[in-house]
Amino acid sequence: MCGIVGLFLKDKTLEPHLGEMLTEMLVTMTDRGPDSAGIAIYGNEVNTQKKLTVQSDNGTEDFVTLAADLSAAIGVDVSLNRKDTHAVLHIPSNSIDTARSALRELRPELRVMSAGDTIEIYKEVGLPSDVAARFDVRKMSGTHGIGHTRMATESAVTTMGAHPFSTGPDQCLVHNGSLSNHNSLRRELRHEGIHIETENDTEVGAAYLTWKMQQGSTLGEALDSSLEDLDGFFTFVVGTKDGFGVVRDPIACKPAVMAETDQYVAFGSEYRALVNLPGIDQARVWEPEPATVYFWNH
Repeated sequence: MCGIVGLFLKDKTLEPHLGEMLTEMLVTMTDRGPDSAGIAIYGNEVNTQKKLTVQSDNGTEDFVTLAADLSAAIGVDVSLNRKDTHAVLHIPSNSIDTARSALRELRPELRVMSAGDTIEIYKEVGLPSDVAARFDVRKMSGTHGIGHTRMATESAVTTMGAHPFSTGPDQCLVHNGSLSNHNSLRRELRHEGIHIETENDTEVGAAYLTWKMQQGSTLGEALDSSLEDLDGFFTFVVGTKDGFGVVRDPIACKPAVMAETDQYVAFGSEYRALVNLPGIDQARVWEPEPATVYFWNH
């Protein structure tokens, strides 16, 4: 049992409040998963730069000279914004692959949480309220975001076992359920060259979607394919640079509810995650259908 939330903003005046609203939504899901929590925020894009969000259990040492060390290694200016155990590196767009390779040499113990034009992922072991406070998520702005609070079933309670999982640029996934064929699919995806770091079944789901899109599928087509290729019970909420999508398995035994107004589209594992959103009493509220792909984009 886990808790998922998602919020896609149509009204730009709400963007400064995205972090605050997502945090409130996630905290209401605490009893669905007190082990660990995480949030992906899609913020402002800088045309000439990409973001690389990294995590370290020893940030005091690892982050202090990281920007300078990485700048020297790749020959371009890199800036760093630290938030507790995470840091966001701002790197010139044409140097992101070089920077990732150099980072593995400079700080092999660092873990990459996400990479892309707009995405930032923050996740740690602990209650949602504590995790959100550590990273000042309430103060973050953006166009959309997704969050997850976890009750571990398939792997250990660790930072890397927490959701969201990101396996492609500006892509991430959160999941409630359990995939029964993740071990065989993990082997197949690794054989195809897809990088998978953990033994968590959710990362396999994220990697599967990344692989399908690398083969030319749209996100909607990839989500449709997942209904045939992934075994188990699952509700997925997927974030991309432009929006977010939702799909439930054909049996749809995991709870889910959605709401839409002229200002936003929202997702929650339970309705109580949505009750404090503005205008929720006037929203169209429904339970997403089994084996049906929903997607919104800017």
